[in-house]
Amino acid sequence: MLLCFLLSGCGGRPAGDAPPARPGAALTHVKLALNWVPEPEFGGFYAAREAGAYRRHGLEVEIQGGGAGVPVLQMVATGRADFGIASGDGVVEARARGADVVAVFATFQTSPQGIMVHAARRLARLEDAFQSGTLGLETGLAYVQFLKMKFPWGAVRIVPYDGGVARFLADPEFGQQCYVTSEPIAARRQGGDPQVFLIADAGFNPYNTVVIARRELLDKRPDLVRAFVAASREGWRRYLDDPGPTNALLGRLTPALDAGALAGAAAAQKPLIETAETRALGLGAMTRERWQALAAQLAGLKLVPGGPAAPRVDSLFVAPPAP
Repeated sequence: MLLCFLLSGCGGRPAGDAPPARPGAALTHVKLALNWVPEPEFGGFYAAREAGAYRRHGLEVEIQGGGAGVPVLQMVATGRADFGIASGDGVVEARARGADVVAVFATFQTSPQGIMVHAARRLARLEDAFQSGTLGLETGLAYVQFLKMKFPWGAVRIVPYDGGVARFLADPEFGQQCYVTSEPIAARRQGGDPQVFLIADAGFNPYNTVVIARRELLDKRPDLVRAFVAASREGWRRYLDDPGPTNALLGRLTPALDAGALAGAAAAQKPLIETAETRALGLGAMTRERWQALAAQLAGLKLVPGGPAAPRVDSLFVAPPAP
């Protein structure tokens, strides 16, 4: 019933079609918990706040920066944050554990996760990266498990991913996991020759930078969720059209990112956020088919239960409406 209420054509307004607040109306304070430090992958949320989109929809939004190990899923599930940022596979795994979270907006339509190697190695395909050299990986990640199942791993040596690019720059036979908006840009700016293979092209493409909320919040305050989604969509439209003003703020919040890194990240992520699907369905779009495919992949990897014990696909998300 909740899903029907939030989607267009089922009565009431859809999840991303909230009316602006009345002038002078009191603002509702909500918290958005990020899963990493302020950077361009969150640019649209900051743009929505700075340009007043959230206020126009009756919200005072506190954006809480994150970092390694910040338990965003738990924070949202337990009510310590009203909204949070997670990966699509993280949402499915959390639902399988019984966490009260649901996706309401998906920023990245194409996952920015990839494997970065040296272009001088002249590797033709992603699977070639698993035949020789050294790879820095977090082996517990869902996409690494997927790659392990999909491709034969030959003489490659696996070492822990250390989060930087120093080893990549020093070793021509070294490759590593990456976000296309981060490590390849850093390596290239330091004279490296990164070549990136997207994991999505291998067939594992969860939505990423997904906004989650508690289902309890959806039940009790669907108007609040609609307002947050609508304002976030406005913010992302503004950021994609002109990232410069928001990047100036992100640079102050995260001084390690200079103007060049911020601009490079914004340019690299734009085609992963704005796709043919979002042009048809709107920014933040999600489809039942993609969530169903992801849940089936995770069940095949034994990361969530399959069969009758699997999370119901319709419990995972509420799709924003088409514009």
